[in-house]
Amino acid sequence: MTRRGWLLFAILSVCWGIPYLFIRIAVTDLDPLHLAFGRTALGALILLPLALRAHALRPVLRRWKVLVVYTLVEIVGPWLLLGHAETRLTSSTTGLVIAAVPIVAAVILTVMGQDRLGWRRILGLVIGLVGVAVLLGLDVHADDLVAVGQVLLVVVGYAIGPIIISRQLSDLPSLGVVTASLILAAVVYAPFTPFVPASTLTPSAVISVVVLAVFCTAIAFLVMFALIAEAGPARMTLITYVNPAVALLLGALVLHEPITLGLVVGFPLVIVGSILGTWGRAAPPPDASVCDAETGEVVLGEETSHR
Repeated sequence: MTRRGWLLFAILSVCWGIPYLFIRIAVTDLDPLHLAFGRTALGALILLPLALRAHALRPVLRRWKVLVVYTLVEIVGPWLLLGHAETRLTSSTTGLVIAAVPIVAAVILTVMGQDRLGWRRILGLVIGLVGVAVLLGLDVHADDLVAVGQVLLVVVGYAIGPIIISRQLSDLPSLGVVTASLILAAVVYAPFTPFVPASTLTPSAVISVVVLAVFCTAIAFLVMFALIAEAGPARMTLITYVNPAVALLLGALVLHEPITLGLVVGFPLVIVGSILGTWGRAAPPPDASVCDAETGEVVLGEETSHR
């Protein structure tokens, strides 16, 4: 990979490794619904002029029914659930559980008959699930189980979203899909925002929303497109394994979250399990490439046969 490619990779790794930190900071003062609405609305405002200039929205709107389903499982549900979950869980714990997305995606694709599991991949799935179990068993208390369930639902949503794109939206402009999804998500959130408890607009909360919208959403997707063009979709897979490390490091340094036994044991198991569990996925058509927001998991694209 070129020097420019490595720079883009580093930027994107940070952009998709820091959301859990800033979500954790924001929900201290903001209701999770207000956070999700602010993030999607601001992100949409940033990307909309670019999408309009590229004429990327009209083709997407022709398949609005599929877009609605994708937006619900990839953005509307997950971003709201993450906010609620992080009122209870640490950012590092949340980021590590999210790292199980490739494992769940592999299982779903196998059940759908679009993939198959060899012994190495089965071993990877088992190791990854054991890692999640160790993390939850050692670090999570009984009164946090609802929050854990919310994160696990996010994992399922993040696994299903790219599959929907791969089957129904892969031939559409990626910028159009992202922009339209953010607009739709903001529209879904908006009617409910007056009915949740009032949020306190502290400087840290406002900064967190801006960072999530600008860096973790708008800029992240623009960098993602540039990285795919520079280095190919295959390199994107590595971000799946870097994101939780960034979340763990920032949680410890910024929020002084403890490096617990569950994290020390569970983290390497989840990462090794994800690598083994997604290795050897069949290569898809060369003209389609889709990367999942905040996980970096590429489910389509040339050169993905190594996963």
